[in-house]
Amino acid sequence: MAPVLEKQLPGAAGAGDNNNEEEEGQNIWTSILSEVSTTSSSKLPSGKNILIFGEDGSGKTALMSKLQGADHNKRGRGLEYLYLNVHDEDRDDLTRCNVWILDGDLYHKGLLKFAVSAQSLPDCLAVFVADMSRPWTIMESLQKWASVLRDHVDKLKIPPEDMREMEQNMVKAFQEYTEPEDASTSSPQRRAPTAGEDEAVVLPLGDNTLTHNLGIPVLIVCTKCDAVSVLEKEHDFRDEHFDFIQSYIRRFSLQYGAGLIYTSVKEEKNLDLLYKYIVHKMYDFKFTSPALVVEKDAVFIPCGWDNEKKIGILHENLTTVRPEDPFEDFITKPPVRKLVHDKEINAEDEQVFLMKQQSLLAKQPATPTRGATESPGRTTSGSPRPAGRAGQTNVTSGSPMAAVKKPDPNMKAGAANEGVLANFFNSLLSKKTGAPGSPGSPGSGAVGAGVQGSAKKTGQKPGLTDVQAELDRMTRKQDSMVSANNIPPPTENEA
Repeated sequence: MAPVLEKQLPGAAGAGDNNNEEEEGQNIWTSILSEVSTTSSSKLPSGKNILIFGEDGSGKTALMSKLQGADHNKRGRGLEYLYLNVHDEDRDDLTRCNVWILDGDLYHKGLLKFAVSAQSLPDCLAVFVADMSRPWTIMESLQKWASVLRDHVDKLKIPPEDMREMEQNMVKAFQEYTEPEDASTSSPQRRAPTAGEDEAVVLPLGDNTLTHNLGIPVLIVCTKCDAVSVLEKEHDFRDEHFDFIQSYIRRFSLQYGAGLIYTSVKEEKNLDLLYKYIVHKMYDFKFTSPALVVEKDAVFIPCGWDNEKKIGILHENLTTVRPEDPFEDFITKPPVRKLVHDKEINAEDEQVFLMKQQSLLAKQPATPTRGATESPGRTTSGSPRPAGRAGQTNVTSGSPMAAVKKPDPNMKAGAANEGVLANFFNSLLSKKTGAPGSPGSPGSGAVGAGVQGSAKKTGQKPGLTDVQAELDRMTRKQDSMVSANNIPPPTENEA
């Protein structure tokens, strides 16, 4: 029996070894299952929420639709819902991030209760949208919507210890920020490792940093930054204006521990950067983009990078305004031009205008011009005597000087002077020969012959013949001038 017992003992030992191997195999499977369960629990969560605040027309829906990959212009009312597809390439995991867009009317702020609750608040990201095409509304809009979110968080009645923990997480995330390029030598890093200590020593916050801690991450997005060139051309904005705006926004961001990014849907500027930063803040994805402060229309400042000293660099470029001056005093709203357009008068058709003028001229009475009334060729008597006027009867003047006062206006200066002399001497001869009432008219050859005949009848001295010959010569010269002007010479009866 002993040998049998000896044979059974090794068999029993072998059975024990098999049991140990089975236990080890079970332990391996248990470890694999636990690892799988751990991996499944580390998948992307599906309860994350993005809260979008901003004025009407600031581009909230267009911005999130672009990030979603859907180009539609449909806008909702009240509380609009969208979602973002978030893909983890390392784990080949996909989830959806909820996006809630609140209407720009404060009347709808009560709808936030359907998007954010006390349980979902730790998984939220607040985004304040500012419209760069209307920079004079930026600070008022940011302060208004930050106040709306603060009031809603206070109404949730979160336990004080939970709220304090959320606030401490925000402070820790702000202080532990390091530059993604070179964290070991980067100057703006907040975390300074100390030798011999397991925990890091963080630097204290500034006086104006996280003074309005909401307990959730905040991001400020300035949309429509392509309007910077329009502001420069149409409203005379300069670099000083944009530095002043950026200074105010960055100081506001420090108070809430927020990041800042300038975007443009029209030019697709910084949209990819915005998406990467959102998933980094909500799902802790790796983020390697540094801060961008060189271009005035493509600024990016991550949470934790900025401080008052860096903002002071912008203040060095301010010459006509101080950093403490009120925002609305320097960034003023341009005058409204709509009133000018309302009073605009459209010009009527050219032909219609000319026809109206023609009808007005036809209704006016015809007024004779000065030249027509004084023209010697249009007198009623047809006499070229300059003393006659329209509507007056030529009366024979007994005074020989009447013909001397006004010479013919159609004659030249020399001919007029000679005519005056001829009339003067004819009047003298008429007085001496006893022929009153016969003044010598310029341009009459018959007058000279009559005078000569009368001189012979009265026995005038022969010395007067020389004077008469000179008068005849002057009269003939005057007749030639009058005939050149197509004025018929007056007859003796007309004179």
